[in-house]
Amino acid sequence: MAAPSPDRPAPAAVADPLDAVDALDAADTPDEAQAEWRESVVARDQHGLRLDKALVALAPEFSRSHLQGLVERGHVLLDGQVQATASRKLRAGQHLRVELVPTAESLAFRPEAMVLDIVHEDAHLLVVHKPAGLVVHPAAGNWSGTLLNGLLAHHTAAAGLPRAGIVHRLDKDTSGLMVVAKTLPAMTALVRRIAAREVRRVYLALAHGAVPWAEARIDAPVGRDPASRLRMAVVASGKPARTDVQRLGVARVDGAAVTAVRCRLHTGRTHQIRVHLASRGHPLLADALYGGRPLLGLQRQALHAAELAFAHPHDERPMAFRAALPADLAAAWAQVLPDGVADAGPEVPPNSTP
Repeated sequence: MAAPSPDRPAPAAVADPLDAVDALDAADTPDEAQAEWRESVVARDQHGLRLDKALVALAPEFSRSHLQGLVERGHVLLDGQVQATASRKLRAGQHLRVELVPTAESLAFRPEAMVLDIVHEDAHLLVVHKPAGLVVHPAAGNWSGTLLNGLLAHHTAAAGLPRAGIVHRLDKDTSGLMVVAKTLPAMTALVRRIAAREVRRVYLALAHGAVPWAEARIDAPVGRDPASRLRMAVVASGKPARTDVQRLGVARVDGAAVTAVRCRLHTGRTHQIRVHLASRGHPLLADALYGGRPLLGLQRQALHAAELAFAHPHDERPMAFRAALPADLAAAWAQVLPDGVADAGPEVPPNSTP
């Protein structure tokens, strides 16, 4: 894989069904050991120029916003004095010195040893059980400690694959199963099968309120919420999105109704299950972004990728996996369905739309 540029990670080399997720800008956390010092004397024609504009001329390979960040973090000196204001006007003859610390993006694609809960692995792919709290792919605010970093450490071939072989994502606070390719042919095949809706992905969730329908097909486009860049929403201009939902049981806990549901994804839009259920008035427990409240001891959204099935990309043999609920969600689930998931009945194809 080609090295990332100073300001952005390397782009994917194959078709990618993943939706990019906008995030708030966060301060870079660079590796100081890789810094380079660059210096110059302020020329006459630069007299009165803003400090950040002079830095762009001195280090044009970096973005102006990154150079402004270096000023704010004390990496820029003027006549030997640390500067803190990017808009400061310069005087001819001043000595400008900047420590060019790499951007966090350029350092993101690095192997980091971590314990991975590997459910299955062969020469072509692996299936991992991702815990809640683990970010899948580096992004603003999470440039290290991601599943991608762990995959790069787990097998060397991941460095030659777009996104280290990641073909679909789970949100940071969603737990459960993910398939990851180990070769480019496997990755291409899996991407195509996900796009063709040939990969079965089933989730278990706890939602606020008493869901009135036994089975339902929510077919509603999902796109960026025009009121918030962090949220998604059902919007007419969004991408097609379909979730099949089955009610497993309803209970009243601490005076509030809670419904256990099984959801099957037919598309993989960002936050799709969370958005679809919230749009019907049933946000997930503890999903603050979409109106959910902490309940039953949960501090993260009550969503778990429980089932994953697909044809093996190499020999077409059927592969099917199930992942038990993690401890926090299992404890909450038991208060709604004491008999567990297995006794809630088989999955039934939905035949109605809420």
